[in-house]
Amino acid sequence: MRLKPQYMFVIAVLAIVALYFVVRSLFGGHSAGAASAKPTAGPAGPPAVQVKLVPEALRQLEVVIRGRTQATRTVVVRSETAGVVAAAPVLQGTAVKAGQVLCRLAVDARQATLDQARAAAKSAELNREQNDKLAQQGYRAPTQVLQAQAQLDGARAAVRQAEVALEQVNIKAPFAGVFDQRAAEVGAYLAPGQPCGTMIELDPLLIVGDVPETEASKLHVGAGATARLVSGQALAGRIRYVARDADPQTRTYHLEVTLPNPSMAVRSGLSAEVHVAAGAGAAHLVPVSSLVLDSAGRQGVRYIAADGRVAFAPIKVAEETPEGLWVTGLSGPVNLIVVGQSYVADGQKVKVAEAR
Repeated sequence: MRLKPQYMFVIAVLAIVALYFVVRSLFGGHSAGAASAKPTAGPAGPPAVQVKLVPEALRQLEVVIRGRTQATRTVVVRSETAGVVAAAPVLQGTAVKAGQVLCRLAVDARQATLDQARAAAKSAELNREQNDKLAQQGYRAPTQVLQAQAQLDGARAAVRQAEVALEQVNIKAPFAGVFDQRAAEVGAYLAPGQPCGTMIELDPLLIVGDVPETEASKLHVGAGATARLVSGQALAGRIRYVARDADPQTRTYHLEVTLPNPSMAVRSGLSAEVHVAAGAGAAHLVPVSSLVLDSAGRQGVRYIAADGRVAFAPIKVAEETPEGLWVTGLSGPVNLIVVGQSYVADGQKVKVAEAR
C-alpha cells in the first residue's frame, strides 16, 4: 500500500524530532547531569537587618472611635385634645423656641364653655358672700356657709378645666430646637394622641459611638473629647455617658459625648471620628513601614532583644501623626528593625546595622 505524500511528510518530521532527542541525550545529557550534581555554595551567614533606636516617651494618649452626631432629644409632639387643624404657623426644618405654637386647632365651642364656667363661678361667689353676711346675722347655719363655699370651689375648678381645654388647641414646642417633620396640615382632624410633628434638640449636640472592651476602662464621664466631622469641621466637648454593660453581640460599650451647637448648624446623623483623652502613658514613635503581622495575625513590630536575637512585640496604635505612629506595648528604649523585618523570624540571629 502506497502512503500519501502528506503522511510521508508527517512521519519524516517525527523521525527528525526523535533523532534530535537521541543525539542530545548522548552528547549533552552527561554535562547537564554534571551541572545539576555540582555542589551548591556553603550555608550563607545570618540575614542582615537595619535597626533604629526608638526611645520611650511620656505622651497624652487618646482613644479613637468612629461615631455619628445625634440629636439630644427627639420628641413626637402630639395633640392632647380632638379638633381640626386651623393653623400651622411653623414650617418644618425651622428653628423654634420652647413654647412656640406648632399647630393650632379650631377653638369650636371651647371659648363658650369657658365663658359659661366663669359666669357660674361668679354666681357661686356672690352666693357665698351672701351666705357669709346672713351667717354673721344668725340667719344661716355654718353648714350652709360651707356648702356655698364648696359650690364656689367647684365652679372655680370648672373654670380652670375650661381654660386648660381652650389652651390645648395650641400644640406647642416642648423645648427649643428644630421642628424637623410636620405630620398634620391645615384641615386635618387630630384625635387625642395623634402627631402634629417631630421636634429635635440640636443644642447641645450628641456624638454617639461604641468603645471596644479593651479601651472602656480608660474613659470616664467628664473627660474631654474632640470630634472631626466628615466635612473636616472640628468640635470639642465632654463625655456625658459611658455604658457599664457591654452589648452582648459586639462586646462594646456605648459612649455619648455632648458638644455645644448654638447655631444648630451641625446636623444629626453625620459621621465623625472621636478622639477621647485617656490620660498620659508611655509610648513609642515608630515608622508606619515597621509594622508587621505575626503568625497569629497580631499587629506589632520586630526588634533586637538583649541577646541579639529577633523578638516580636504586639502593639496598639494610639495616634497617627505625619512623623509616624505613636504606639503602646513596648517598654524602654527599643532597637526597632526598620529594614528587613518582614524576612526574619522570632528568635533568629541576625546581622545588625544602623539604619541610614
